[in-house]
Amino acid sequence: MAALPFARFQIALLLAPALLLLSVASFANGQEPTESAAGSPVFRAGAFAIDVSPQHFPVIVNGGMTERTADKIVDRLHARCLVLDDGTKQIAIAVVDSCMLPRDLLDQAKQMASQATGIPTSRMLISATHTHSAPASMGCLGSDPDPTYVAFLPGQIAKGIIQAQKNLAPARIGWAVSQEPNNVYVRRFLMKPGKANTTRFTGHTNDRAQMNPGLNNPNAIRRTGRPDTDVSVVSLQSPDGRPIALLANYSTHYAGSPAISADYFGVFCEKIAERIGANEASGDHPPFMAAMTNGTSGDANCVDFVRNAPRKFDYFSVAEDVAAAAEQAYRRIEYHDWAPIEMSEALLELAVRLPDEQELAEAKEFVATFADRKPKTTDEVYAREAVILSQLPPTRELKLQAIRLGELGIAAIPNEVYSITGLTIKTDSPFPTTFTIELANGAEGYIP
Repeated sequence: MAALPFARFQIALLLAPALLLLSVASFANGQEPTESAAGSPVFRAGAFAIDVSPQHFPVIVNGGMTERTADKIVDRLHARCLVLDDGTKQIAIAVVDSCMLPRDLLDQAKQMASQATGIPTSRMLISATHTHSAPASMGCLGSDPDPTYVAFLPGQIAKGIIQAQKNLAPARIGWAVSQEPNNVYVRRFLMKPGKANTTRFTGHTNDRAQMNPGLNNPNAIRRTGRPDTDVSVVSLQSPDGRPIALLANYSTHYAGSPAISADYFGVFCEKIAERIGANEASGDHPPFMAAMTNGTSGDANCVDFVRNAPRKFDYFSVAEDVAAAAEQAYRRIEYHDWAPIEMSEALLELAVRLPDEQELAEAKEFVATFADRKPKTTDEVYAREAVILSQLPPTRELKLQAIRLGELGIAAIPNEVYSITGLTIKTDSPFPTTFTIELANGAEGYIP
């Protein structure tokens, strides 16, 4: 996917004021919150994790440079759905075990859920975790979407949101942040002149920066940014302290797992439930649900390329480390019996970086040499991408969202976003605690 120039500044300029407006908003619509018999406002939460694992095999898997398929499930995939209600309005958040989700698929899921729940689609956030081991819900690099799975997924997401609303019950809410620096490193490096890999058909030449340059590459000068090491946690409990749901956020790309798998995102949910004793506490109530969202990890992953030898990790160890950090935050949470909910949505149109006419002509000629098959090499993939992009509008419409939960801010962006953008949004936010969710409400390419 092509990067969108100057997007960092435009997104930060739009989301920061949106968070500011939400910080001063308080029942501007004149509604009074629903009150308990004792006269105090009631906060409610409902959660449900619905299985979205594929039902037919083989299934196309995206996330790699070229297309591959899977014929078995290593671990189940879910859409982890949360509905929150402050007595005047409800919002829905769904986190789907998928590499990326196109806006039209998500709009379909939202419309189905809205018709059943009455929650406006503008108050629904649906994001992809970015596991690289899930069925292809959209075309990506050398992969096409899997049509059977694409037809199946929207209805499942909608069912999850509908059930989460049915599970609404009185709740208290709290949030906290801890640090986990051992599984997130900036993977983009400034390279010596002439030493960066420059891929054909991408719209520019003589790159100075390179992703994933290899361990201790002598041509790598320095990282181009710093990672976001925050592990943010939002906890929902019943008034007597029974865990209902936990929404977490961390900014590493993914860990890596065999398909079909939710990667570390799914294992994290199991680990954090164990650590806080949530499953044992559920009893006859709806099951506890945890969800891990992806922060701003476009340029960050688990690999430390400055090392001389590979750092040992897998999706189980990453999940364990992040769950340990999340538990530290969880144990420090101060809960609120009620908190105001506000949510804002805006559209931003950005230009797509495209190849010039000569590059496009070369790409079309190159694609013709393998027209009867899928691309097999990086050059073939980017040539096909260039042709596809030339057939699409030269701009993309991004759906941006900002959420207020008490004194917590959440910013949602439909892109793979570099860490510096997420850190800028956090710095500029009026809230004491803020986190970002990428690949939310669409998948519109990389943003610096």
